Amino acid sequence: MLDVAIRRRQGSFDLDIRFQAPIQGITALFGRSGSGKSSVINAIAGLAKPDAGHIRLDGTVLFDSAQGIDVPAERRRTGYVFQDSRLFPHMTVVNNLLYGMRRVPERERRISLDPVVELLGIGALLTRKPHTLSGGERQRVAVGRALLAQPRILLMDEPLASLDAERKAEILPYIERLRDELNIPIVFVSHSVDEVVRLATTLVLMADGRVTATGTVADLSVRLDVGAILGGQEVGAVLDTVVASHDAATGLTALTFPGGTLTVPQLDLGIGQHLRVRIQARDVILALEPPSRISVHNMLAGRIVELGAESGPSRDVKIDLGGSFLLARVTRHSVERLELGVGTPVFALVKSVAFDRVFPGPSGSGSGSGPGPGGRNIAL
Repeated sequence: MLDVAIRRRQGSFDLDIRFQAPIQGITALFGRSGSGKSSVINAIAGLAKPDAGHIRLDGTVLFDSAQGIDVPAERRRTGYVFQDSRLFPHMTVVNNLLYGMRRVPERERRISLDPVVELLGIGALLTRKPHTLSGGERQRVAVGRALLAQPRILLMDEPLASLDAERKAEILPYIERLRDELNIPIVFVSHSVDEVVRLATTLVLMADGRVTATGTVADLSVRLDVGAILGGQEVGAVLDTVVASHDAATGLTALTFPGGTLTVPQLDLGIGQHLRVRIQARDVILALEPPSRISVHNMLAGRIVELGAESGPSRDVKIDLGGSFLLARVTRHSVERLELGVGTPVFALVKSVAFDRVFPGPSGSGSGSGPGPGGRNIAL
């Protein structure tokens, strides 16, 4: 368990953060710029001292103001990956990788060079200098150097922020492999909805130096009170699904989840494969009766459990599907015309062709309990 409860005054900014997260997988700190995300991981790393509170990692106390404990940064065994790679320009890739490892006594080395090189796909880069690498390659080397320092925890401060879309696509699968194949807790700072939906197993939402919510991505995605923080116009529900069947004749794949089944364009994945699906609220249509003779494949029966506050001409509606939840964004006029309210039975319609992108991502049980190898993520 990662247990953080700290306070720190930084000029006019007041940081007062409390959250707990499991050490398995990726804990994502998400919020707008200036919310205090980097301040939190700097405190975990020992680069910034809180005024009060504690930081505990799996039973080890890193900081406790009441007990007078403040473990020096060099003894905390944290691996840190910054926005820019910060590689030593005069060293080859292999010497950059070995730099941190050589500072750790041999008896304490649990992670060796060859597995890290294979995990990050950097074998062909070992003899090169940093200036000859792409941005994504430099970040992969930076991750490898952090891992070879034998960390108890890996801290990643917006490691993709300086990369273009192509370089992000290059490095994201390697971060997923870290999450799924290494037993090292990761704290990942980001202000990108796509990144946290794809990577996070635990999500910590932050605003103005405070934690506004903590939980799984699936749970927080359908909380109407935090939807604006998660993406405003891009708000949508996250469902953890499993591949149930393929139909070659129609070119469709069926995905099951607690409360229903989704049909999507056929995926080249095995039966039983876990996928994380994000359905944007704007792509959901509500009906009071099952419509007939329509092209939409996905019709999910549910009941309205919450209506969001009026926001311009629209309102967000939360639907209980009987084990999972979905969000729909409808006009205020539709709410009034259909007399939608808490308890109203509805049918949620989602086009199969809305499932337009497939990429590797976190997987879990139907309840979204955690990651598993080989997961995928579909963004709608």
